[in-house]
Amino acid sequence: MKKKVGVLVSGRGSNLQALLDACADPSFPAEIALVISNVPGVYALERAANAGVPTLTIPHKGFPSREAFDSEMDKALRAAGIEIVCLAGFMRLLSTGFAEGWRGRMINIHPALLPSFKGLHTHRRAIEAGVKLHGCTVHLVTPELDDGPILVQKAVPVLASDDEDTLAARVLEQEHKAYPEALRLLAEDRVAVEGNRALIRDA
Repeated sequence: MKKKVGVLVSGRGSNLQALLDACADPSFPAEIALVISNVPGVYALERAANAGVPTLTIPHKGFPSREAFDSEMDKALRAAGIEIVCLAGFMRLLSTGFAEGWRGRMINIHPALLPSFKGLHTHRRAIEAGVKLHGCTVHLVTPELDDGPILVQKAVPVLASDDEDTLAARVLEQEHKAYPEALRLLAEDRVAVEGNRALIRDA
């Protein structure tokens, strides 16, 4: 049985598209059963609709607290029978309760080689720091921002000619490979967590 996946989005959804494309392969062990956006009208919702995936918009501004908003998302995910949650450009900090409720079953993609460059503006900061390698990380979500056991990382060289945009474009190509790879590992139950390390069975 394919694992049912819920994807949380806030924007154009290029990583959502990579996951939709991966799930279109009959041999892929997961299917996207629901896409939730906290922002009305974003392109990610169109991508989901084009793939025949149910969508839901839950504007966060209508809630008195982060916890109340997260609780509404949680209800929708559980009602849809979701087993794995993917954050794909979801621009909201999650409450501790929500992160704990989905611990071990929720993954995020971050445009840097964690634990370096947590937070925003990762490509600019990588260039300013003079690193020779940059990339992306898919990790299990914990209550701490951009933290949690690492499942997949992909690296790209930082070129002397790079600016923020050229580096971002090269990293994004790798994100589109890394995210489906990580979802596959989780959907095939090949991830065991020891402390802050994710150990991959049959890696």
